[in-house]
Amino acid sequence: MYPDTQLYIDGQWRNALAGKTLPVTNPASDEVIGQVAHAATEDLDLALAATERGFNLWRKAAALLRERADTIAAIMTQEQGKPVAQAKIEILNAADVIDWFAGEATRTYGQIIPSRARDVQQQTLKLPVGPVAAFTPWNFPINQIVRKLSAALAAGCSIIVKGPEETPASPAELIKAFADAGIPAGVIALVYGTPAEISEYLIPHPTIRKISFTGSTRVGKHLAALAGQHMKKATMELGGHAPVLIFDDADLDAAAKELAQSKFRNAGQVCIAPTRFLIQQGVYEAFVEKFTAAVRELKLGNGLEDGVTMGPMVLGRSVDNIEALVQDAIAHGAKASTGGKRVAGKGNFFEPTVLRDVPLSARAMSEEPFGPVALLRPFATYDEAIAEANRLPYGLAAYAYSRNIATVNALGRDVESGMLSINHIGFGLPETPFGGVKDSGHGTEGGSEAIESYLETRFVTVAGR
Repeated sequence: MYPDTQLYIDGQWRNALAGKTLPVTNPASDEVIGQVAHAATEDLDLALAATERGFNLWRKAAALLRERADTIAAIMTQEQGKPVAQAKIEILNAADVIDWFAGEATRTYGQIIPSRARDVQQQTLKLPVGPVAAFTPWNFPINQIVRKLSAALAAGCSIIVKGPEETPASPAELIKAFADAGIPAGVIALVYGTPAEISEYLIPHPTIRKISFTGSTRVGKHLAALAGQHMKKATMELGGHAPVLIFDDADLDAAAKELAQSKFRNAGQVCIAPTRFLIQQGVYEAFVEKFTAAVRELKLGNGLEDGVTMGPMVLGRSVDNIEALVQDAIAHGAKASTGGKRVAGKGNFFEPTVLRDVPLSARAMSEEPFGPVALLRPFATYDEAIAEANRLPYGLAAYAYSRNIATVNALGRDVESGMLSINHIGFGLPETPFGGVKDSGHGTEGGSEAIESYLETRFVTVAGR
């Protein structure tokens, strides 16, 4: 059974003070399956007061997450739509993230700086920046929270998480694991409500010293500007439009199989999903054939059913947007190798779609198609491929396949993205950086650098007198 979701404030699960709720809908059936408490300003004030008191310590939730993975995965699939096996992978990865940042808590090193004077000692200290406000989306309801939460706690910060109203119960299960592990009251708060109302109240509030946001570039720019007005640290993980460069010496079988799984994972609702497939002319037809065949093997359906490899999209308006982008691309001359249509009946289902020969004039080649659509077009030369890969203002993720070591080395210098994976799918590990450049944001939410934005450096110099 799907649970109703409360707010978590000051160590207690509670309804909104005004009793307001929002409905939660199963994207596979369009049925209302529960309610989530809707936070108002008075609830946020309680969370702010608690997080100010809870600026301290943590640990142990990873083991509880692993123990509860099957139960939480079923909850996530009901509210988010992804196949239950993918949901379980997300939860187990979250446990790994917690373990990773727990280790990083012991490695927040300062420095001893050699002094010019014999009786002076100079040092830098790394101290927690203070209470954090985190804003997370619905596509990875646990993963998007756990990276912010774990980094904040490892640095010694307390945190208020504004969770996704569309998928509230699985984030609540993550917070329950921390609560059951013994996290002190006030260290973590979880709230839901009107996103603009919550962000515009929390970010300027003097209690909050740092924000972290994952979402669209448009909203991210607005929140970053708001944070800047109040001199708050900000980490931004924003939109993407990942290019994929397939060269004529690539292993086409491996590329087609790996990229089909990566592109249509979570119904394509992934910020790092491979999207613009740029294929060298000599292997274009062969790759289109192999990739299309791999996509046709995907099974679309309710994520709780056996064998399903792609579930519904979360929102009905997302299906409308994908349908419009596909129709626009076809009107401009693209051809559907497979898919191309929404599925009639209940649920937010859209066929896994491969469009070939997509012209640059198609809207989808410039607007992020956050859904199950792959865009394929040929290129002739290396320089042409790089120019197209770097054409857009996005710079989150990129992919390439080539056996030529000179090409591989050049790609690392020439492709303008925060992350580049060559000859495999290699993003999202706890110990590796995760973040973009250009309009895809700034800062990282993975690897040893991720904790830095939750710390501030203080310089202390002492004379021996």
